[in-house]
Amino acid sequence: MKIIIPMAGMGKRMRPHTLTVPKPLIKVAGKTIVRRLVEEIAKVSNEKIEEIAFIIGDFGKDVENELLNIASSLDSKGSIYYQNEALGTAHAIYMAEQSLSGNVIVAFADTIFKADFKLEKEADSVIWVQKVEDPSAFGVVKIDNNNCITDFVEKPKDFVSDLAIIGIYYFKDGENLRNEIKYIIDNNLKENGEYQLTNVLENMKNKGKIFKPGQVIEWMDCGNKNATVNTNQRVLEYHKNDKLVSDNYTANNSLIIEPCYIGENVKLENSIVGPYVSIGEGSSISSSVITNSILQDEIIIENSVIDNSMLGTSSSVKNKKLDLSISDYSTIE
Repeated sequence: MKIIIPMAGMGKRMRPHTLTVPKPLIKVAGKTIVRRLVEEIAKVSNEKIEEIAFIIGDFGKDVENELLNIASSLDSKGSIYYQNEALGTAHAIYMAEQSLSGNVIVAFADTIFKADFKLEKEADSVIWVQKVEDPSAFGVVKIDNNNCITDFVEKPKDFVSDLAIIGIYYFKDGENLRNEIKYIIDNNLKENGEYQLTNVLENMKNKGKIFKPGQVIEWMDCGNKNATVNTNQRVLEYHKNDKLVSDNYTANNSLIIEPCYIGENVKLENSIVGPYVSIGEGSSISSSVITNSILQDEIIIENSVIDNSMLGTSSSVKNKKLDLSISDYSTIE
């Protein structure tokens, strides 16, 4: 099995947090979004992941090395490909054409999911879906009485289905996927100026390929600050019985209300932290109350009350009562 991770986007909805780091490398409950994504896919696929291919922009060698380390941690080969122009979802996948062979899972790296099914590998393709309240904001699928997908509908104005495509796909034949994408690119078959994966899926279905839905338990969005803070809460809840608090932290006259993630070398002084707080390594919190927030590494907070917030690496907040969303290396006093 191979995993293809397109992640070259700029992450504009997550600014200012994506000014210095790609969105999939933002940490949620102590792990990056992309690491949590590939770990969940590995559980669902229930077999060895041979290769993880990342399609990125010009993110620099540090990011590339971090991605290769994620692949290595799953005993997989890591590959890096580049998408230099934003020409659509199908185009992004095609940048990894050399890795499109055999069984392939394509996963767009802006989501985290929980599922309890095992992948139906005999299907030509499995499309991960989740029921949503407002289907008009998503691409959705229609299914028949045999639990096969019959139609792909992009952002329907009238109700046709409430099963939203969450951006994770299994393909039994990676070579066929590669060839179908090549066909729409070679023939310049664009929609709204881009090469779209939904058009590729429609062509494959019309040629007799069988698509099955894979319904997840929960689909957790990381598209903006509020959504990511909520996802942090849900991930902490799912993992509340795991070891989330480092052995190497210090607390003086402080209280941790679990579930929380507390990283290495965190210092708490006269503070209350939690519930649903993630604090990255090397951070220092004093005379403050922190709830329902994500704090990245090396953060300093003094005399503040913070809720529903995201604070970037090496940021500093003093003497404030705020709902915050601040970038790396920012200071608010």
